[in-house]
Amino acid sequence: MDNAHEGLLSPLGRRFVLHWGEMGTRWGVNRTVAQIHALLFLSERPLHAEEIAEALSVARSNVSNSLRELGGLNLVRVAHVLGDRRDYFETSKDVWDLFRTVIRERKAREFDPTLKVLQDCMADPQFTQEPAGTRARIRETQALMSVLSNWGEQMLKLEPATLMKVLRLGSRIQKLLDA
Repeated sequence: MDNAHEGLLSPLGRRFVLHWGEMGTRWGVNRTVAQIHALLFLSERPLHAEEIAEALSVARSNVSNSLRELGGLNLVRVAHVLGDRRDYFETSKDVWDLFRTVIRERKAREFDPTLKVLQDCMADPQFTQEPAGTRARIRETQALMSVLSNWGEQMLKLEPATLMKVLRLGSRIQKLLDA
């Protein structure tokens, strides 16, 4: 990233965008995809693809592919500017909205398919012929994942203030359960 689009990113903004890109790779997301999302998150206005490409010093084709991926994850939306035929892009500025979107999308792509495979394994007539230990581990995994899935869906429905209280409880929840 150079200073070509100084107005879009301050030094602090560049630092955040670079870090978000690095974190993206650890989360299984392409670096440029994560950087574009971070840039749009920090931006005070929707940006068109050329601005994004210049601000991040990446190829326009890379920006297009990354925006398509972010759209598939429901993390960006197209916005239009009066008098300009180009597509502009924006993301939610609400961290709770983004958090919920990321959790829902990852759950749908990663968690739910695993839960379905476990349920299908248990429903398979051949399941009864598996060793007792194998059956037990599959059942336990399915039961835990079902509970986690239901709990996660309930948590995502909570208001942010309530969810923050739950999160801040941490291990102190044990005291509530013991009472």
